[in-house]
Amino acid sequence: GKVAIDNERFYLKPGSQAKIEFHLVAEGLRKIALLWQLIKNGTLEKGAVLFWDEPEANINPIHIPVIVELLLLLQREGVQIFIATHDYFVAKYFDVRKNNEDKIEFHSFYREADKAICYENKKIFADLDHNTIMETFMKLYHEEIGLVVR
Repeated sequence: GKVAIDNERFYLKPGSQAKIEFHLVAEGLRKIALLWQLIKNGTLEKGAVLFWDEPEANINPIHIPVIVELLLLLQREGVQIFIATHDYFVAKYFDVRKNNEDKIEFHSFYREADKAICYENKKIFADLDHNTIMETFMKLYHEEIGLVVR
């Protein structure tokens, strides 16, 4: 569909259907439509910066690869992007879909008992030594295996 603006209100016009007020559109689709609108109106162009906290929130999991691909394409066009996520699939899709020219880094902030906040970064998601997303995923995996073995 297309994003339309009428009387300072946003609408989504899916195909030949009547336009739908944005507040009636699913949150996840609204996010994708707004990202598209920012691209279309020139806000997200070379030199721009995008901060997005938990892009996976309210997104149907089937759309996560689409969002990751859009963000990778924007990065390739010179948009600097900062993503904060706690989602295994978002992080792994970036890891799997990036190419050698992409400037992708994974960061982890953590706290040690006797220190304040510590930090590390790696080029590969699974290489993070302090990776609560992977730790939680592996815990679930081991619990699932335990259910199968019983």
